[in-house]
Amino acid sequence: MAEVTLSNVRKSYGAVDIIHGIDLGISDGEFVVLVGPSGCGKSTLLRMVAGLETISGGEVRIGPRVVNDLDPKDRDIAMVFQNYALYPHMTVATNMGFSLEHRGGSKAEIAERVKWAADILGLAPLLDRYPRQLSGGQRQRVAMGRAIVRNPQVFLFDEPLSNLDAKLRVVMRGEIKSLHQRLKTTTIYVTHDQVEAMTMADKIVVLNGGRVEQIGAPLELYDRPANQFVAGFIGSPSMNFLNGTITAEGFAAPGIVLPLPAAAQVHTGRKAVYGIRPEHFALDENGVPAEIILVEPMGSETQVTMKLGETLATGVFRERVSLSPGATIRVRPDLDNVHLFAADGGQRLN
Repeated sequence: MAEVTLSNVRKSYGAVDIIHGIDLGISDGEFVVLVGPSGCGKSTLLRMVAGLETISGGEVRIGPRVVNDLDPKDRDIAMVFQNYALYPHMTVATNMGFSLEHRGGSKAEIAERVKWAADILGLAPLLDRYPRQLSGGQRQRVAMGRAIVRNPQVFLFDEPLSNLDAKLRVVMRGEIKSLHQRLKTTTIYVTHDQVEAMTMADKIVVLNGGRVEQIGAPLELYDRPANQFVAGFIGSPSMNFLNGTITAEGFAAPGIVLPLPAAAQVHTGRKAVYGIRPEHFALDENGVPAEIILVEPMGSETQVTMKLGETLATGVFRERVSLSPGATIRVRPDLDNVHLFAADGGQRLN
């Protein structure tokens, strides 16, 4: 196990800059998730740590070593890919032990390591099967087993669950997190799915356009997003945003005035964006009016699309309520959970 340190890491293809000088410290044994929209540079950054992409500038350290010029095989890392990358003509056991065999391990050592990994991942009954005889989830376990038999300093996961169906993704998410808790190996995990990021990470790195928007624990990013991009990306359903002006009476958005925390008065007269998460609305007869557009009962909660003035917003109500499209309800935003962002640039104001 080892720390991973990125110092002013850059990547360019000709005159096009893809990664714009990223600094990131990952502690020994930490599970860090790189998350962001497609094209934000997260997989490129992971591949630079792995040695599969050359670095245009900056420095990557794994433990005390600068690894910029080392081949992937010399970095003591193991990578799990989106497409499993299993050899179809090899059994599960041979696939898992192949890297050790390639490095000159003895048959006894390879058999012992493969058995150890198979027991952890529940693959012992499948060791004599071929990849074509396995389900998607079983293939992903084999890919993980092939990584852990090497006992690397760092695990790298590149969107490993994106080929699985929704139910299996939830199961495998738990298995990967459980594996990390058992092995305590430093892990860097790439995903575009913010739910995966929230449920798995010790620390999340939100990337956008090859730059870091915010780094922090999952709940830190959820409760105190640094800017409007992070606020909109983290959370499902996503945060509601209303454009308007901070006034002495409240937040004046088109067709409605919303209540504000008292501390927001220091920004009176400023154009801003009002952010409120769907679950931070409460039904209240003294609240602001909202026209119901769509009602979606979810069992444990009710999700409502509503119109606040001229802006569509989403509300999530834990209680079971009888609501109909076209009706008007009154809702109260939780002032402790109102987020204000600058209209120009989207930085957090409160």
